[in-house]
Amino acid sequence: MNLPNRLTLLRIVLVPVIILVYIFPYAQVGIEPRAFMVGQYSISSINLICLGIYFIAAITDLLDGQIARKYHLQTTFGKFADPIADKMLTTTMFVLFVSRGIIPVVPVIIMICRDIAVDGMRMVAANNGKVVSAQMMGKLKTVLQMVSIALILLNNLPFELWRLPVSDIVLWFAALISFASGLSYFNQLKEDILESK
Repeated sequence: MNLPNRLTLLRIVLVPVIILVYIFPYAQVGIEPRAFMVGQYSISSINLICLGIYFIAAITDLLDGQIARKYHLQTTFGKFADPIADKMLTTTMFVLFVSRGIIPVVPVIIMICRDIAVDGMRMVAANNGKVVSAQMMGKLKTVLQMVSIALILLNNLPFELWRLPVSDIVLWFAALISFASGLSYFNQLKEDILESK
C-alpha cells in the first residue's frame, strides 16, 4: 500500500479516536477536563484535543492528494476511499455537535442528504461509463465545513469576544454551498439520472 493510501486510512482510523475523545464519560471516571479562559469565555481541553486530532486528519487529506498527483500514485482504492474518509470525518463531527445541542440539525441534514444524492448520481454516471470529477463548489463546501468544525470546537473564539456569530454563518454557508453543488451535479448528470429504458 502506497503512502497516499496509508494517509487516507489514517484519516479513517482517526474518526473513532475523535469520537472516543469527544464523548468519553470523563466525570464518571473521576476525570475533570481542564478549561482555558479567553476573556470571559472558556474552551475545554477536550475540544482542543479534538481540534488537534481533526487538524492532523485535515493535513492527511491535503497531503494524500498532493503526493498521489505529484508522484503518480493514484489508485482505485484511493479514488474510492479518499472521499469516503472526508465524509466520515466531517459528518461525524457535525453529528457529535448536534448530539450535544451545539448546532442546529437542519444544515447537517442538508449536507448529509447532498452527499448521499451526489454519491448516487456518481454511481449512475459510472454505470454509463462517465467519470465525474470533483467540482470547485464541492471543494469550497469541504473547506467551509472544515473551517466551521474548527470554529465550533473553539466555541467561536476569537469572534465570540465581539459577539460575532461567525461559526453559525460559516455552518449555514457550508450548507448553502453544499445544496448548490448538489444541484450543479444534478444539472450535469440529469440526462443519465432521468433516462428511461
